[in-house]
Amino acid sequence: MYSKSFDFTVEPEYDGISAKSYLRRVLGLTARTLTMLRYHEDGITRNGSLLRSRDILSSGDRITLSFPEDVNDIEPVKGELDILYEDEYVLIVNKPPRMPVHPTKRHQTDTLANIAAYYQQSRGEIYTFRALNRIDKDTSGCVMIAKDKLSYSQILPTIEKEYIAVCEGIVTESGLIDAPIALSPYSKIKRCINPAGQSAVTHYEPVSSDNGHTLLRLWLETGRTHQIRCHMSGTGHPLAGDDLYGGSRESIDRQALHCRIVRFRLPFSDDTLCIDSGVPDEFIALLNEQTRG
Repeated sequence: MYSKSFDFTVEPEYDGISAKSYLRRVLGLTARTLTMLRYHEDGITRNGSLLRSRDILSSGDRITLSFPEDVNDIEPVKGELDILYEDEYVLIVNKPPRMPVHPTKRHQTDTLANIAAYYQQSRGEIYTFRALNRIDKDTSGCVMIAKDKLSYSQILPTIEKEYIAVCEGIVTESGLIDAPIALSPYSKIKRCINPAGQSAVTHYEPVSSDNGHTLLRLWLETGRTHQIRCHMSGTGHPLAGDDLYGGSRESIDRQALHCRIVRFRLPFSDDTLCIDSGVPDEFIALLNEQTRG
């Protein structure tokens, strides 16, 4: 039994191409996905017959990919989802702060995945929770969830993310931070700048400043754990509320970091979509609050 199938018609420009090249280069299938499909009966067919990697395709051939039925073993928990966008391929939500994305030993039923499982169930859908991007529990903003393996592999390499943050101090110029990041030798969680670490590049641009804080726009060339938090701390401007990296929790009780914008190419299309989740009220309050005396 298959829960989802995709049909493609080979266009004239791909006449004479090998099936392997078409599946990998044109459809963007990963080697892992191809292996999985091959192990399922009629997982990859051409005009109704089994398609082998070495077969040569002709213009007009109908290629069908049939994926095994998905399983979602995450406990459904009723809750509210702030849905920013949804279609047959992807669900994009605005995750609130203080909520983990995935269940962990300490968080079994209070995660985004639990609420998303309930939402699926209420719509009669079943698909594995495949987060295309991950953000920390106390970071808010866009989280993208692919509804099937093929959509995941199609969307993932096209994603561009833009963050906003409120840091401590006044930042007046844009900058680029190119500093390797490694796990701190004194912590199982905290990261530090270390020449022996993984390469990490962060771009930042000040948007506005007030009350000893600066609202920043940030985008990344790499995606290391705690990258923005670690890099901004290294500049002497830790994020407000981020006490792990030197920020103060006097005005906000979580790191002031938000994944505001995601851009990605729609599966099987040349169209690019841009989703903007806006600026959290907490950030505006940080810049507008009266100086405490």
